[in-house]
Amino acid sequence: MIILSHGNLLTADADALVNTVNTVGVMGKGIALQFKRAYPANYAAYRAACAKNEVRLGQMFVFDSTRLGLRRFVINFPTKGHWRANSKLPDIQAGLADLVRVIRERQITSVAVPALGCGNGGLDWDEVRPTIEQAFAELPDVRVLLFPPEGAPDPADMPVATEKPSLTPGRATLLRAIDGYLQRARAIEPRDGVTLLEIQKIAYFLQVLGQPLRLEFTRGRYGPYAENLNHVLDRLEGHYLTGFGDRSARVEELQPIRLTADATEAVASWWAAQGSAPPDALEQLSRLVDGFEAPYSLELLATVHYAATLTPPTSDLAELTERVRSWSGRKARLFTRPHIKLAYDRLQTASLLPALNPA
Repeated sequence: MIILSHGNLLTADADALVNTVNTVGVMGKGIALQFKRAYPANYAAYRAACAKNEVRLGQMFVFDSTRLGLRRFVINFPTKGHWRANSKLPDIQAGLADLVRVIRERQITSVAVPALGCGNGGLDWDEVRPTIEQAFAELPDVRVLLFPPEGAPDPADMPVATEKPSLTPGRATLLRAIDGYLQRARAIEPRDGVTLLEIQKIAYFLQVLGQPLRLEFTRGRYGPYAENLNHVLDRLEGHYLTGFGDRSARVEELQPIRLTADATEAVASWWAAQGSAPPDALEQLSRLVDGFEAPYSLELLATVHYAATLTPPTSDLAELTERVRSWSGRKARLFTRPHIKLAYDRLQTASLLPALNPA
């Protein structure tokens, strides 16, 4: 019996939960990332199996928690080979045949199933849904909770069972910077949190100001962007931060991220235990972004700095304006020459750029 369901699959009342995965050991986004946090032992077993080439398309990788009652089994359903690839309907069909076999052999009476291969996989739900329904027609006595592609649950509702990570100088500095930035932003207007776009720029300037965060910034759609910062935020989510979620939200949605209730005190206690004060870069960052505490403003400030320091660097306003406005059509529409000069002047005042060439 198939029941169209809504809400959070990870808290579904079922014996088994189906997790969509690739075959290379990466759970980096979407429902797979939710499972990675909620079932770290499953992730460890899955990753080890991938390293041995034991996770294959058309074959379920079953994790048995051995606990009695609901959500005992996590059934990892490979929907694609590489995580960058698109899913293919024949792989879903083959996987469903094996899923039916697993349910029979394990005598599972209820299972929660997501929209297999949709979302990041790129398949059409109108094609996938009847494929799932046809497969489960063989199991009329099994209660199938089928979750259509409706977007991720609120990050606060995503279970986190990973071990709380230790603070490091880099993590503590980043958290302190986010907290300070949010407090200043709230003094300007009410805000629920800081956006991912802003956190990327906060981290960018911390590194520019000398903090060894080991982030690899490249030219992104919204200015300098470090993919490996997402790995840092993923580790902190549910322990020191909330709102990062499963990375399925688009940046332009400006989803708020904030520190958890005890994070500010935990960071302060960590610095006190080190017997040293937080780095001067935090105060330098505060002065640098004063008055720029908004997604647009921080994107402008970071984009101007990144463009001005490209090889070869430039302090010519006309050249800099061309670099910024040719970055993308979006930046050409948003960033005017006066705004670019305003940002450059702030960066020059902070001794991060030389004075502009005379006009």
